[in-house]
Amino acid sequence: MSAFRTRSRATALAATTTAVLALALTACGGSDSGTGTRSEGPANNAAPASAAKSATGSGSAAKTSVAAKGTTAGGTTTGGSGNGGTGTGSSTGGAAKGATGSASAPLCTTEDVRISAATQDGPPYTHIVLTAKNTSGHRCEMKGFPEIQFLESHKQNIPSVAKSKPATRIVLDAGAPAYALVKLSNGGADEDVQPVTAFAVWLQGGSGQAAVRAPGAEGIAVDPAAYRTGYWTYELRNGADDF
Repeated sequence: MSAFRTRSRATALAATTTAVLALALTACGGSDSGTGTRSEGPANNAAPASAAKSATGSGSAAKTSVAAKGTTAGGTTTGGSGNGGTGTGSSTGGAAKGATGSASAPLCTTEDVRISAATQDGPPYTHIVLTAKNTSGHRCEMKGFPEIQFLESHKQNIPSVAKSKPATRIVLDAGAPAYALVKLSNGGADEDVQPVTAFAVWLQGGSGQAAVRAPGAEGIAVDPAAYRTGYWTYELRNGADDF
């Protein structure tokens, strides 16, 4: 009976030891490989998934940005090309283009403006001021300086004065004036002057010729050796238009 108990106890102890050892090995194996792999696996998989989601988000933003850029480009550059969204842009682009077209107005012709002359000083009257008023009802550009011929005996245009050239283009709204100072002579008693009661004016780049009446009952006295013209400006300026 005692021997049987001893064997049974030894058998039970061996079985318990085997079970504990098996459990310990199972636990160790799960921690080092299976469980570790599973615990790291979701984390590793989650990071690419998150990155992919983030990349998808970035790609979506980039796509939206490109679409917006395309709409702008379609509106301002290509006009009506593209889809409906671009068409909306083209409406804005058309307006912008219209504004730009308005800013870079066509050149004024002698039919667009009314040119008159008035003495600037005197006596003696050495300068006159040309006024060109836009009577066309639309914007137009007064380019350069007036091309003037005072005398039948002198067919060339009178010289211009470079320092009077303005820094910007002279674009006239409807009803707005531009001015140009014109020198007639030096005002000396010994000058070889000739009387002028009317003269011809051309506009650079524009068509037509304007016949301008000289101011004063007797007209003006012009010296071909001294006459000069300034550029068209919005207003006469001290310094630039003193010549």
